[in-house]
Amino acid sequence: MIKIIENKSEIAAGTRGASLGIGAMKVVSQTLQDGFFGEFETINIANENQLLNFSTPYNFAKRIDGLVKIYNRTCNTISEVLSEKKFPLVLSGDHACAGGTIAGVKKAFPNKRLGVIWIDAHADIHTPYTTPSGNIHGMPLSTALNEDNLEAQINQLDDKTIKYWNDLKQTGGIAPKINVNDIIYISVRDTEKPEDDYLRRHQIKNYSVNEIRTKGRDNVLTEIQSKLENCDIIYVSFDVDSMDCILVSKGTGTPVENGLSPDEANFFLTEFAKWNKTACIEFVEINPCLDDKINKMAETAYSILKKTAEGIKSRFK
Repeated sequence: MIKIIENKSEIAAGTRGASLGIGAMKVVSQTLQDGFFGEFETINIANENQLLNFSTPYNFAKRIDGLVKIYNRTCNTISEVLSEKKFPLVLSGDHACAGGTIAGVKKAFPNKRLGVIWIDAHADIHTPYTTPSGNIHGMPLSTALNEDNLEAQINQLDDKTIKYWNDLKQTGGIAPKINVNDIIYISVRDTEKPEDDYLRRHQIKNYSVNEIRTKGRDNVLTEIQSKLENCDIIYVSFDVDSMDCILVSKGTGTPVENGLSPDEANFFLTEFAKWNKTACIEFVEINPCLDDKINKMAETAYSILKKTAEGIKSRFK
């Protein structure tokens, strides 16, 4: 029932190498000779990574022209897989890809209420109007929300950037795709003021690592299920920087300390995979070029990926 979707796009990140994360996990699998990647049909989404060889004129939304194409391809692919009643297990480069994935889930289920569980060190809810860096991997949730956050505007955009930004938000022909009340964060701990203000204004729940350990992960799991009980379907996005870079490695674009342990990440991914409402799970931002412990991040992510796949398969026995 699982189809693996490979989306090697990394044009929206601030550092290079996320496109190699999928291959790094395959190396782990091949070393173990476990045949994991041979077990499932795989679909590859064409990327626009050649744009990294050129400068971009879109300072507040770098390479957004290429990302519009990635969003459309991703949206169509995810929608088609779901229409076949298959489960898309998505392996992506940078986290901007998630905006296209969400669009695809919503396109497949236009009349269903979609909840999002975002496991990440970062809130990824900037817009071109608020971004300090211009890197769109910090903006995917805003594209899903059809949000500009003009209350926190610090940048003046040119007409082309505005057009492309609106194209991203309209991907799949539905905007917004999610309700701000249907987002749950896990492990977010590195944000900027425009994001902090937005999260506070809309009371978006973030389960910090400390709260998880104080309450107990089983209790947190029950709370999340309750908070999303009115959602018909759920998408789970797992950025490996949600894990503690000291415990694992710095093999991701923006590593942050004091994150989840691999065991905690594995627990949540495996449990979410077992939920009947969960329609799609995505792994992002594995970057072997930045790994300070050889291929440790890919090894850790791959171990979680296998357990996640087992959780998904348990639903179809």
